[in-house]
Amino acid sequence: MAESPRIFVAHTGGTIGMARRESGAYDTRRGHLQAQIEARGAFEGDDVPAYDIYEFDPLLDSANMTPAHWLKIATTIRDHYTDYDGFLVVHGTDTMAFSAAALSFMLAPLDKPVLFTGSQIPLAETRTDAQSNLLTSLLILGKHHARLSGVFVFFNDRLLRGTRATKVNADSFAAFASPNFPPVGTVGINVEIDWTLVPEPAPERRVPSVTALGDATVAAFRVFPGLEATYLSNVLAPPVQGVVLECYGSGNAPHANTAFMDALQEASERGVVVVDVTQPLHGTADLGLYATGHALANAGVVSGYDMTTEAALAKLYYLFEQGHPPERVRTLMQRNLRGELTPPDEVPPQLGRTRRRLAGYR
Repeated sequence: MAESPRIFVAHTGGTIGMARRESGAYDTRRGHLQAQIEARGAFEGDDVPAYDIYEFDPLLDSANMTPAHWLKIATTIRDHYTDYDGFLVVHGTDTMAFSAAALSFMLAPLDKPVLFTGSQIPLAETRTDAQSNLLTSLLILGKHHARLSGVFVFFNDRLLRGTRATKVNADSFAAFASPNFPPVGTVGINVEIDWTLVPEPAPERRVPSVTALGDATVAAFRVFPGLEATYLSNVLAPPVQGVVLECYGSGNAPHANTAFMDALQEASERGVVVVDVTQPLHGTADLGLYATGHALANAGVVSGYDMTTEAALAKLYYLFEQGHPPERVRTLMQRNLRGELTPPDEVPPQLGRTRRRLAGYR
């Protein structure tokens, strides 16, 4: 008989394990999440895998998450990799998508699953999404650890690729979505996983290496009507190496604004990598569709296609960490490395006819 799976739970902080202060505000409290779990019989069910909870010190409200904390999460998983079959990262919702995207690049190769989850309401409250998110994550890891590999976000009965998730709602239990890639799994009466959307596990079972992120200087800038070019120039100024430019529609920006375009051109020539992503949740930034896109491309901007801002930032960090020169970074930003983007010639049927039509439009 095969041994029962063991799951490593990395509790980094967040709403799920918070307690209410006398003032009424929620805050992190050491030991509180484990005490709440132990008080609930559902976590002792026969189908719940064995798990150990590792509590970070200090516990964080995820608004305080930094690349140094990503490194701590990644190295903790690496250091316990051979002893466990799957890993659950309990995390605050505010920056969960950033952390999931970052660990997707930091940990490689992976032949085991790493799931992120959290909640909108603490586990200690009577009406909460915490128990469902936490318990179902454990059940998925316990049942599917042998086939599931890579980094994922599980929230509100949806299993999402870590490089595709983004927070879309601050007030709903449906806090996360994967706008440009189908959910890997859905949970109702049964757990349904589309295995065609799951990355193949690393062919050789070994402890993954960890790439630290944070040494590079990267930023994000959101285009808006009436912006002054000096705002962008300040973001593009040294020592910045890469910028995610959040543009309109299909990657459009005010190309009639000469100073704006000059700032992009000058920065690109200086070696700054500027990646165009789209502000709308759904869709892709394609610089070949419109004249404004052509102008951006001529200024050195590269398309990030359907990447989220979170994934694009993590990828810029990762590529610069490899020591690649700017031209190589520009090339690799447009290649799919961790499931983070869909190049126009690879749009899968699940993404619909409109996306496929635009992908083939030249």
